[in-house]
Amino acid sequence: MKYRRILAHAQLVSSIGDGVYLVTSAFYFSGIVGLSAAEIGLGLTLGWGVGSVAGVPLGHLADRRGPRGVAVLLAIATAVAVAGFLLARSFAAFALVACLYGTAQTGLSAARQALLAALIPPAERTRVRAALQATLNGGLATGAALGGLALSLGTREGYLAVFALDALTFLTAAAWLLRLPAVRPAPAPAGPRLAVLRDRPYALVTLINAVMLFYMPLLSVVVPLWVASRTGAPTWVVSVLLLINTGGVVLFQVRVARRVKGLRDASAAMRRAGLLMLLACAVFALSPYGWVFLLVAAALLVAGEMLLASGAGRSGSRWRPTIGRGSTRPSSAPGWRWPGCSDRSCSRRSSSAAGRWAGWWWAGCS
Repeated sequence: MKYRRILAHAQLVSSIGDGVYLVTSAFYFSGIVGLSAAEIGLGLTLGWGVGSVAGVPLGHLADRRGPRGVAVLLAIATAVAVAGFLLARSFAAFALVACLYGTAQTGLSAARQALLAALIPPAERTRVRAALQATLNGGLATGAALGGLALSLGTREGYLAVFALDALTFLTAAAWLLRLPAVRPAPAPAGPRLAVLRDRPYALVTLINAVMLFYMPLLSVVVPLWVASRTGAPTWVVSVLLLINTGGVVLFQVRVARRVKGLRDASAAMRRAGLLMLLACAVFALSPYGWVFLLVAAALLVAGEMLLASGAGRSGSRWRPTIGRGSTRPSSAPGWRWPGCSDRSCSRRSSSAAGRWAGWWWAGCS
């Protein structure tokens, strides 16, 4: 019980920082730093691409050296990366910091999963994971509300304040993780070091999931830039959209997941998720005619997200290999935010009125 509370506190404070970042980052990078939409998308693509490559060895490191120490160091590295965004004044500096941020976040996710596997009895892990997921979404909602205050102010000082808060949340998470006991390194597995990548069914499920997760940059990058440049909606609407997303997950994710009982249900759920996300992109394209379309599109998007999470979770649990506590986790973790390429393509195609529909349909088909 004590370990579960500590893990939840660490999850809560860091997810508040994530919520702040998701709501404000696109406006900060475009309006304060002066980067173009294409530069923001390319920088995030590089960052999460590097994170996806670094994720597996970082998960392996957590297994070999002990997940607590690795998690603490990566939480501190994430705080340093967020602080680095405050100093970035060029695309090169932004891309470099984005690579550090993506790598640290991906590795931290893997190390946390390794901690949970080591400290929580197997019979309790499903319940604890569900509680941590609810904590995550609650923190994101809180962070979104705080980010909305910065958006309503629209000042450089307001953005700097919430980015500093973001960095502080990860330092606080590191302090919470230090309260956990040291965990013995996992024994070295038999076979190749990166055997997770050679497990074909698991790798295929991970690949499909990563492609489907192209929707993730929509609310954090594409939609904020779209709201600012192509709609008459106030910028604080972006925080409302994230609140719809997190609130929907908290209220309905468990109910949706209960309906996915086998691989056939999982496959059907992922197909429906893709269709709903395509429809959401089409509705986003209508938002210049009224920002109520933004709310409808956000609801469609979170419905697709919940179906995707349920289907991917059921498929992954069916095939996930038992190699190490952290070694298998990073192969799917980068997909959580990695596909930044859709940021760049959609933002660039949507930069003109003629390309509006083409840009959103491109994002939806991705």
